[in-house]
Amino acid sequence: MSEPTPAPSPLPLDSFATWAPLLRAWAGEGGEEPVRLAGAVGRNGWRSSSGARPHGRSSAAEREAVERVRDALVVAGVESVTFSARIAPSGRTRLRVTGPAAAVESGPAGGALLLVEGAVPEPWRRLPDPAPAARPARSGDAAALERRLRERLPGAVGAGEEEIAAAEERLGLRLPDELRTLYRVVRGRREDWGQDVRAGDAVYDVVGCELLPLDDLYVADPASRPAPWRFAACEAAVTPPGAAVQNLVGSPGWIVFGDNGGGDRLAVDLTPGPAGHTGQIVLLSHESFLGAELIADSLTDLVRGVEPRDRRRLRSPGRGEGPAVAHVNVAHLRSVEAAAHPELEVLCVGVWDDPPVDLTPVVGLPRLRTLTAYPGTLADPRQIGRLTGLEYLEVGPAEWRTLLDAKAVPRGLAAAGITTHGLRDHERLVDLSNEILALWGRPPIVRTVVDGDLWPASPA
Repeated sequence: MSEPTPAPSPLPLDSFATWAPLLRAWAGEGGEEPVRLAGAVGRNGWRSSSGARPHGRSSAAEREAVERVRDALVVAGVESVTFSARIAPSGRTRLRVTGPAAAVESGPAGGALLLVEGAVPEPWRRLPDPAPAARPARSGDAAALERRLRERLPGAVGAGEEEIAAAEERLGLRLPDELRTLYRVVRGRREDWGQDVRAGDAVYDVVGCELLPLDDLYVADPASRPAPWRFAACEAAVTPPGAAVQNLVGSPGWIVFGDNGGGDRLAVDLTPGPAGHTGQIVLLSHESFLGAELIADSLTDLVRGVEPRDRRRLRSPGRGEGPAVAHVNVAHLRSVEAAAHPELEVLCVGVWDDPPVDLTPVVGLPRLRTLTAYPGTLADPRQIGRLTGLEYLEVGPAEWRTLLDAKAVPRGLAAAGITTHGLRDHERLVDLSNEILALWGRPPIVRTVVDGDLWPASPA
């Protein structure tokens, strides 16, 4: 029997042969006029601003072409790149590949410019407020919990004291009594019930979630819930006085022990809100960057299936509620004056059909840290220079040009974004990005120019 033919090694990222099949798939048959393409390819996604087929309807050849580029990304150790190409009717092609970029967030469509190494948005720096009056719920009863668990899970394998102590040492905290009791009865290791699927289902039914093994317990601190600057900077961690759960990204007191089966995590909350209980059970949604939902006043209540009585305390505030986050656009607030408030942290100026807005009403606000504005919506972009507390700014290329020329870029920025529609001005966008990065002495975005002939199809 003959030996199987080994798969060919991926081509280099800067090889025209790496990109030719993808350019050919997106350019079609060409024509009498030059074809211009622009797009982005990452390990987890791709897009084109030049009429590529939408996801779900791409051809096999197109998918194979994307995979060729992805393989080259992996070999190069690069997460994503953007590109632009000009294809002459003769097939002569000039391809510009942009990336890697050490000071740009990774992603198939690019991301924020990282002006300060390691900086994170303010909500990701927010620690829980102290709640000295918080107490465990009366329903919390470790002895009653143990009796119920042993009655309903008679064959469960529990963790020994040494295993629990090792978990506490790894986490750097003592587990609350109810959680210690839970793991003394059932430690959650799949090998403990082997091929008996019903045993695993029984644990889910009794505990109310997919129990994480003791070795997988973790603290849901802010670092465990990462988010791109573009979205994270527009969040505000504000907890109202009557909330049971603090509206945080993460907390050193959220000990994650379970999963609801849909990717949402359950945690014991040791840092409750003003109206909460120490040791209450909260759910961290995988669809949100911020906040948690109260689902039980205690672990004992969770196992008993008892929900909190006060349904009004269940959820943390949603995104954009209250004076901390303001959206000025055709569907929300109709003026910057209406958004101005001493507690304003985030101002987003969106789609707008009235005259450009004046930022004077928000100059001097003590907590304003984020400004995003669609291109053309600001009457005088130079006013941004007076917003000295900004840590994130996202405006259009023309607005950035005005700020740079006027030397009015706020120097307290930790990250920045450039709002564009598509990638038509790819080269100008890279030039502008590098000019902004240079103000902070950050590494520039790398560009590579590759020339080749696209027609007729060249061999792989």
